[in-house]
Amino acid sequence: MNHPVRGLHRQAVEVIGERIIRGVVAPGASIHPDQIEQELGVSKTVVREALRVLASKGLIDSRQKRGTFVRPRSDWNLLDSDLLRWQGSGIPDETFLDNLGEVRGIVEPAGARLAAERRDEADLAALEAALDRMADAGGDADAVIEADLAFHRALLAAAHNELLTRMEVVIEAGLRVRDHIVHGADHWADAVPAHRAVLDAVRAREPETAARAVHDLLAQAATDLHELMDDADRGESG
Repeated sequence: MNHPVRGLHRQAVEVIGERIIRGVVAPGASIHPDQIEQELGVSKTVVREALRVLASKGLIDSRQKRGTFVRPRSDWNLLDSDLLRWQGSGIPDETFLDNLGEVRGIVEPAGARLAAERRDEADLAALEAALDRMADAGGDADAVIEADLAFHRALLAAAHNELLTRMEVVIEAGLRVRDHIVHGADHWADAVPAHRAVLDAVRAREPETAARAVHDLLAQAATDLHELMDDADRGESG
């Protein structure tokens, strides 16, 4: 059962956090709790708790005489799952997408290499199940996205490195943004063969082949994404 106060608190966190990430409230700018209370129609307690959460993410700080203000971007916890999601919401910044792509290009081929060396039967079953879901999704974009996420999570898990597995928050942010753009188009390429190549290499215990397969998958994904974004830009300027 959802607690109404918790729901209001979460709403306040989302509204303020996304405004900061989007630059609507810039670093150094003051935040006025009383204005937030009035705008959102919530209590002082709700706003206070929301600001406490945002402070824990490195977004804001409070000082005597200065009040509450937005901290410099260099202080933000950019790997926080909420910050990643807020950065990827709406029309994402191309620099953010490029940064995510570079991180994925470093982490995922290395993860695939380890997965090919360390995978067990349960890992293979999880990868196969995700691939089956992807193949069965047809034209259902949401189903394709969830299957894609499941595959990449399973691939990281198959590396059996708990610190590497924690990188799934970055992988998921990149995948969700990219997939929503790509699969929101009228037509998209069949992702199953490229993912099948990764699974086949992991199953065969071929680390370098697995790493190359992931590298090729990510390169094609980046190309598809930039082509779609370029098309969108031309459409807006046309």
